[in-house]
Amino acid sequence: MNAETRAAILRSVDEGFDEQIAYTQKLISFASQRGQEFTVQDFIYNDFAARGLKMDRFEMNEAELIAHEGGAPFSKDHSRAPIVVGIHHPKEEKGRSLILQHHLDVVPVGPVDMWEYDPYGGEIVGDRLYGRGSGDMKAGAAANVFALEALKRIGLQPAATVYLQSVVEEESTGNGAMQTFLRGYTADACLIPEPEENKLVRACGGVLWFEVEVRGIPVHVREMGEGANAIDAAYRVITSLREIEAKWNAEKANHPGFEDEHKPINMNIGIIEGGDWGSSVPAWCRFQVRISIYPGQKAQDKLHEITDHISSFARSDRFLAQNLPKVTQNGFNAEGYYLEPGSEAEAVLATAHEAAFGAPLESFTTPAYLDARVYALYNRIPTLCYGPVSRNIHGFDEYVSLESLRSVTKSMALFIADWCGTEPV
Repeated sequence: MNAETRAAILRSVDEGFDEQIAYTQKLISFASQRGQEFTVQDFIYNDFAARGLKMDRFEMNEAELIAHEGGAPFSKDHSRAPIVVGIHHPKEEKGRSLILQHHLDVVPVGPVDMWEYDPYGGEIVGDRLYGRGSGDMKAGAAANVFALEALKRIGLQPAATVYLQSVVEEESTGNGAMQTFLRGYTADACLIPEPEENKLVRACGGVLWFEVEVRGIPVHVREMGEGANAIDAAYRVITSLREIEAKWNAEKANHPGFEDEHKPINMNIGIIEGGDWGSSVPAWCRFQVRISIYPGQKAQDKLHEITDHISSFARSDRFLAQNLPKVTQNGFNAEGYYLEPGSEAEAVLATAHEAAFGAPLESFTTPAYLDARVYALYNRIPTLCYGPVSRNIHGFDEYVSLESLRSVTKSMALFIADWCGTEPV
């Protein structure tokens, strides 16, 4: 790419950035929590079609997904919203093909009175664009669209096939991205603009979700010594699970990319519920767990390690030995990945990043789940997870940095132009 074209692309991103912000605000306005993504996906479908992309819209196939080692089990809460793919075909296929992917499902907002800004208002204060999903990852979704628009504004388009993929279930199973793979979509590389501090993800942890149910014996509290409190028993199981967390963290030196992480394996008790009456010893308790695993580890192998540990602990507990806890996988069944340095795709992104930011591209390790694992592990293509600075994702007053987003979009537009090549619109 010559210097004149590079400069024109950078200017074009600036010229379209106000429109890009408004588009991001529109996406934030959709309360697209799990199972409620239909309207935002309809908006995306119509928007992509209006931009001249060829369209595909399809549902997730439960049988296909649970049959694949990377698929996760369905539950009553699993989203039935469709997956949307917009396809750009060039006049002549001369460059390298590309997947641009984003997810539009968001996590719940929690108590609204603990937000300073409207969770779905898309308010701007200084450099910050606030709202649930502003960083994770509706800003990235808009960047996918407007990186392509920046080329179109100066009369260019990719000289290769580009798949613009909008998925759901990223926050709970990863099945949306898996379904695009199972439908047959692939390319020479994939770029996913998750909120990654203007950096490239080098290694990503896998994730397991499971639920543990403990049963007790209900009596009136005046005779509670004669009963068995299921909530108390559940806390004993949780304490035992912390032993697994500590054991796995002690193994970090054996896993590339995680050696220097302070605590790469995190176990979270995300939901706990139990009992039916304040003055009755509770007869049941259920809690939901999220735990990370290292790249290269099979998700089912690690789940079996967990269930074996719970069974072993229960047999040593006088009450639980007679009332074994029930473990049910209810979400993520995902392995992590490690991005080997040296791919041509990474080199192209590094050049684009330096032109946009004026600084070298850095990489880092994240223990979080990323849809990038699908394309890295199963498509087996170079997968670049790279995006803007955000704060408070999954928390109150989530926001994305607008100047970071502007520069990331410039980097993405340059990457697309270099990786795919360009041709006149």
